Amino acid sequence: MSSAGIRTAPAGQAASVAALETAAGRLPGYGRLTRIALIGNPNSGKTSLFNQLTGLNQKVGNFPGVTVDRKTGISQLTSQHRAEIIDLPGTYSLYPKSLDEKVITDLLYDQGSAQYPDFVVVTADASNLRRNLLLFTQLADLGLPAVLALNMMDVAEQHGISIDLAELQQELGVPVIPMNARKGIGVAALKIVMAQQLDAPSVSFYEPEPELLPMIRQIRYYFNLHNDYLALHYAHQFRQISFLTPDEKAYIAELVAKYEFEPTARQAQETIARYNRINELLLNVVLVTRTEKAEPYSNRIDKVLTHRVWGYLIFVLVLFLLFQAVFAWASYPMELIDQGVAWINSLIQTNFDGPLISLLTEGILAGLGGVLIFIPQIALLFAFIAVLEETGYMARVTFMMDRIMRKFGLNGKSVVPLISGMACAVPAIMSARTIENRKDRLITIFVTPLMSCSARIPVYTVLIGLVVPDQPVLGIFNLRGVALMGLYLLGFVSAVGSAWAMKLLMRTTERSYFIMEFPVYRWPRWKNVGLTIIEKVKAFVFQAGKVIMAISVILWVLASYGPGQAMEQAETRARNTAISQALTPAETESRVASQKLESSYAGRFGHLIEPAIRPLGFDWKIGISLLTSFAAREVFVGTMSTIYSVGQDANELTVQQKLAAEKDENGQPFFTPARSASLLVFYVFAMQCMSTLAATYRETKGWRWPILQLVYMTGLAYLASLLVYQVLK
Repeated sequence: MSSAGIRTAPAGQAASVAALETAAGRLPGYGRLTRIALIGNPNSGKTSLFNQLTGLNQKVGNFPGVTVDRKTGISQLTSQHRAEIIDLPGTYSLYPKSLDEKVITDLLYDQGSAQYPDFVVVTADASNLRRNLLLFTQLADLGLPAVLALNMMDVAEQHGISIDLAELQQELGVPVIPMNARKGIGVAALKIVMAQQLDAPSVSFYEPEPELLPMIRQIRYYFNLHNDYLALHYAHQFRQISFLTPDEKAYIAELVAKYEFEPTARQAQETIARYNRINELLLNVVLVTRTEKAEPYSNRIDKVLTHRVWGYLIFVLVLFLLFQAVFAWASYPMELIDQGVAWINSLIQTNFDGPLISLLTEGILAGLGGVLIFIPQIALLFAFIAVLEETGYMARVTFMMDRIMRKFGLNGKSVVPLISGMACAVPAIMSARTIENRKDRLITIFVTPLMSCSARIPVYTVLIGLVVPDQPVLGIFNLRGVALMGLYLLGFVSAVGSAWAMKLLMRTTERSYFIMEFPVYRWPRWKNVGLTIIEKVKAFVFQAGKVIMAISVILWVLASYGPGQAMEQAETRARNTAISQALTPAETESRVASQKLESSYAGRFGHLIEPAIRPLGFDWKIGISLLTSFAAREVFVGTMSTIYSVGQDANELTVQQKLAAEKDENGQPFFTPARSASLLVFYVFAMQCMSTLAATYRETKGWRWPILQLVYMTGLAYLASLLVYQVLK
């Protein structure tokens, strides 16, 4: 292939930093951060590269106008040059099949967008270069300035694949950087290239058929587009391009009808033509130095991990290990945090007094304790999930569980939201947009909140700790861990059962297919695991934590004050009763605190709803906690901590000790096994999360499904809780 007109790699990739910083001043958008988009096939190492480039300087938002996750971060390319890195969803081509992939085309088609990148870094799996280059050739024909990050060079070498990097760079006309993003190899070289001024690649890989040129040119000039291939994509996808107006879409529709343009057939022709070109290119670039005769070790492992019997047993053991860790390993740091908050509260109350001190100890610190105590469990849960994803096992679980899901009317891709729902229902519901079948997607969105998310862990932990003995099972498992896993399995069974019922009601007959590429097995990259843990813990502390703290302060106010003279009258009644019954000073103060709490604004509101929840075994205090936890499930424990702290000497007690010390009207422990089981079952099924309803509203574009979801889950929780309490009491 002639090199005429092809721009070779920038000379001197090892150029001095000073020279690069001078060049940086000539970058597009100088005066603001250079915007660089990461794009590549799934499992090409894009996320690892993003983590290497940005470290902890990451944030998660949404792409403008859609609810697809948008991860961005800041990378220090040189001592004086920083860039904004945008991590785009993984895709195999520029013809999107899901909402996740659609945001890529919306971004790359609109040069007038404020989010339009200055250039792109394309990640490619060096061990499967043929398939990965399809996406690169499409981006090149769009005229986007690009760098090819040739990742997984170690895997290619293990497979006996040798790549002539200089020849590949010459053929593509863009810089090619060999990398191992998991270990950070090649990242410094990539930063040097990204800091330089990059021009659009001058190589063309595909020319539209001559008979299409009249239609393409009319679209190109009407929209003032910079090349023919972009105009061709407008013809292919104008119905899905969000930034086009109805009139603009109507204009393209007329042209498509006039020239009898068939998108599906043309896409197939283009793909074949591109692969023909790629095959010719790779003949001079890739050399296979040896042929693997033995079966790859990953296939041998897959035969066990995805076996129809052993695969499920191994998965159950992995879940056992996960939930045992959440209880056993996290117990020590949780106790330290809980006792530390109680000690600080006791110290402050011993040395200071007054309304502000009460607000600090009974409101703010009690709420803070309800946030901090669960950090070890949240961190462990997401550490396990990150390790399962990093090693490649999570993809196998998804494939394996597909066999079960189809029997209940769920799409194979429904497994991803359901498994993700164990972490958080909000991103899990958003991940359902990868399901092409609309009915399957709606059913998945509807039942995903029944999976027990990490926000339920605080409720489960405290209540299980109250009524389940801390003793071993079979010598290796902890009974509390077994109980926790049982609650998760109950949520899973209810989710698939509800899906099966919806399948019958909605009469789904359309077939769908599940296709997934297995990533290779690897040892987890602990830096990526650590970043995941830090990101999730920060989200819990600063998002859920803000809600918990705010509600704790509001609750303290509502529980510390009442209408008119109600609080003073309650105290007088309590002291008179104490005198008549000859109570001790400690018993008197406890009676006063209880009477005042019951007469407060919070107490009156709790009594208002108590008749509805009394059949479940709940009292007015639990009723307050149920209502406040609708903002976020994990608020329940913070609310209970605050309710049982107000006006009492319980601040030196832990949250669990406060609940264990609560007595009913007969002086018996309030949180009996029957009452605790009823509350646990209620939280397994209840929606109890405004954010989840908001996510369902965004994904379904209306209030019909969120309202049905709320009514169904609340009704299911009430009936199940009623049944459990009435049977066990």
